[in-house]
Amino acid sequence: MLNEAMLKVEQLNAWYDHSHVIQGLSFEVKRGEIVTLMGRNGAGKTSTLRTIMGLVSQCKGSVVFDGEELLTLPPHTRFHRGLAYVPEERRIVTGLTVRENLQLGLLASERRGEMNEMVDEIAQTFPRLKERLDQDGTSLSGGEQQMLAIARAMMARPRMILLDEPSEGIMPLLVDEMFELFTRMKQQGTTILLVEQNVERALSISDRAYILDQGHIVHQGDAAELLANAEIQEKYCAV
Repeated sequence: MLNEAMLKVEQLNAWYDHSHVIQGLSFEVKRGEIVTLMGRNGAGKTSTLRTIMGLVSQCKGSVVFDGEELLTLPPHTRFHRGLAYVPEERRIVTGLTVRENLQLGLLASERRGEMNEMVDEIAQTFPRLKERLDQDGTSLSGGEQQMLAIARAMMARPRMILLDEPSEGIMPLLVDEMFELFTRMKQQGTTILLVEQNVERALSISDRAYILDQGHIVHQGDAAELLANAEIQEKYCAV
């Protein structure tokens, strides 16, 4: 059902050594939504995504995805459950073509027998990549590499994808294409949890948003309402 919580985070805490970066975080993402996590640099947004994906070892609380508790599961098991993550740094593999980088997205998947079919399908969704399948992945522009990282994560057809600052350092034209892509992904059934510094663009495509400050949520609401609230944006999201 559309109104079900696909991801439910409750009283999540996480530490890097002695630094308490996430402090009692609770929120949910419903099936079929785009939800944005907002806040200044250092507010805990990236740490939240990394903890949900199992990349922060010091943590406690609850992360339930499609009714299953994930917090004790390793990252690759979370991936197999249908949860994908695209970090800010992209991690395009040098020396591999766009096609080969895409194929990496299925190497750890039970669907790797469908590799060629999935490359063709993904290429239809990402026309810029379709034109460059035999080009070295690292020869692409920054925006095209970001699209490649997202496309690679989509190869295994995840039910939910975590996106960390996808528009960072990208020219405006490609930013427009990228946000149009996120809307299409939602229409095709992918649930999205988005961390994005471009607050106006993120809220324009989102259903709801949560604002983080020093590791905990200080405000939440309908995306359209937050988009119209310049005071809240200035207080918690200005860089």
